[in-house]
Amino acid sequence: MRVLLLTFLMAVLAAVWVRARFGHDLAQATADAAEGSEVLATACGPIEVQVAGEGMPLLVVHGSGGGHDQGMAWGRPLTRQGVRVIAMSRFGYLRTPRPADASPEAQADAHVCLMDALGIERAAIMGVSAGGASALQTAIRHPQRISALVLVVPIAYRPPTVPGSAPPVSDDKDEWLLRLLGSDFLFWTAQKLARGPLIRHVLATPPEHLESASASEKARVDELIRRILPVSSRAAGLIDDTRLGKRLGPYPLERVSVPSLLVSARDDGFGTYAAAEYTASRIAGAQFMGFEEGGHLLVGHDAAVQAAVLALLTRTSPSPGVP
Repeated sequence: MRVLLLTFLMAVLAAVWVRARFGHDLAQATADAAEGSEVLATACGPIEVQVAGEGMPLLVVHGSGGGHDQGMAWGRPLTRQGVRVIAMSRFGYLRTPRPADASPEAQADAHVCLMDALGIERAAIMGVSAGGASALQTAIRHPQRISALVLVVPIAYRPPTVPGSAPPVSDDKDEWLLRLLGSDFLFWTAQKLARGPLIRHVLATPPEHLESASASEKARVDELIRRILPVSSRAAGLIDDTRLGKRLGPYPLERVSVPSLLVSARDDGFGTYAAAEYTASRIAGAQFMGFEEGGHLLVGHDAAVQAAVLALLTRTSPSPGVP
């Protein structure tokens, strides 16, 4: 009886500790997610945005599980290189509501509405992962507003006959991912107890790449993982993004008329290498930057990607004096 009582007391204490720790981490993540942003009234509705840096304007469109904070995490190094980074929260993420039409086309129009609200006539645009669809649509639908296009590990259409195309994600896995990504507690627990599987299956990156990665790369990945919390504030957008690839059809890529850069790694678990390579082959003059390893997070290649993006922006930036 004494052993049972001791076991029970230990279980209660552990539960109390877990609850307190989870509450603390969630409160901190919620505060971090609101830091530095504001909600602007635009012609397309309210949009949350964070702006940093001075110089060449770059609209950063975040991927799944993101928001303005994830976009700024990707773009922040460029703010020290003469780039003005504009990172928004897409439909259904954080403080940007999800409208009835949350398609990539509608989101592309909202990107331009945000530019209008900020007084930016022309800018480069970078779409990361699931943000690639609306970034690409912006270049197609509003070519006069875009000076350059960058797609990093983009979720994009590729014909099923293209070699290297990943098999479609099963509906069962979709439901499993949505359950994990719809619960703050489940995701927090996965961060603590199943980090390797989380990186492999949710972030589509072989976790062994991090074993030999530099300290700065490990810190970058840690920040990206940490900033997915609170997932409950990103759930509406996550639901759309999780099923995005199954809805994508071919885009009129011949209408993309701006200098373009596409980046991916062959071992990206989301199969973006084939999609990026195919898309680049259909855009006149597009540059494809492919790596053999790195996964969806491009572990080990952040400096090279940042340098390539900066070179493109420098070459295509609007003339001085353009807002």
